Amino acid sequence: MTDSDDSTANSEKLVLALKDELVSIGIPPRPTILQSIEREMRKDEPDFSTLEIVISLDVGVAASLLKIANSSFFGISSTHVNTIKDALQILGLKVVGTAIAGLSLRKAFANVPNLERFWDGSACIAQISAWLTLQVPCSDRTVRPAEAYTLGLFRDAGIPVLMSNFSDYIDTLKIANSDAVQPFTAIEDLEFGVNHAFIGAKLAKEWALSSEYGYAIEFHHDRSMIEGVGPTAIPDVSRYFIAISQLAELFHQRATHQSHTLEWDKLGSACLDVLHITQERQTELYEQMLAEKVPLRPAF
Repeated sequence: MTDSDDSTANSEKLVLALKDELVSIGIPPRPTILQSIEREMRKDEPDFSTLEIVISLDVGVAASLLKIANSSFFGISSTHVNTIKDALQILGLKVVGTAIAGLSLRKAFANVPNLERFWDGSACIAQISAWLTLQVPCSDRTVRPAEAYTLGLFRDAGIPVLMSNFSDYIDTLKIANSDAVQPFTAIEDLEFGVNHAFIGAKLAKEWALSSEYGYAIEFHHDRSMIEGVGPTAIPDVSRYFIAISQLAELFHQRATHQSHTLEWDKLGSACLDVLHITQERQTELYEQMLAEKVPLRPAF
């Protein structure tokens, strides 16, 4: 190896180290409530009574979890759920853990100002994603609406991290939203050396979400990964998560005329292929969403 090769390798290592340091600084610690759920999940016989107490201590999270368990919108239960313990039994620990992770996100970034519209938009996209899983099932495995809802909440969680670290990030965000050619994340990488999808995936890993979520978050702006081409591939269910959330974002933008981006123009055809639907079916789904009055405001 030449001196030039050594210098290049060391430079690349330094860039990666600085990138990891930047990401780590902005990622909030994993909530205690998630640690408690994971401890119980590791047991042969989880104690739902203990978990009920832990979850009930956070009134906001507990109330939202009950709404999810009771909502026909999520297609989960036909009977009324009155207690957290019942919700745990109906949803299952894995779904409860991921749902609570999503519900905890906004609280974790409470120190980042002026994000109300961002969080509301994420929640609406999450709701539409959940509804879409009932209309366009995943062919790889059963995806429950609450799972798609959590992905919708987490997908852009790297944005608050970048906003808290860079005062001019909002300018880059506007440029990325209006660029018809370059990948959204490539514009962030050029400006900051890191992008919100990479950060969001690292956050999901730190909070112990499954790798299916991590891949979907990290590559939701990467057309080649959505198409499943190239030397590496991500799980089909991760590709499904990406496609559902991109379609949900498109529907939200059309219905509300807010937060318009050009991502569907760049990724839409690949997403339709993953979902095995045509443009005509896409139009039918949009009209169906409006007819069924799927919430375009945060439900929780």
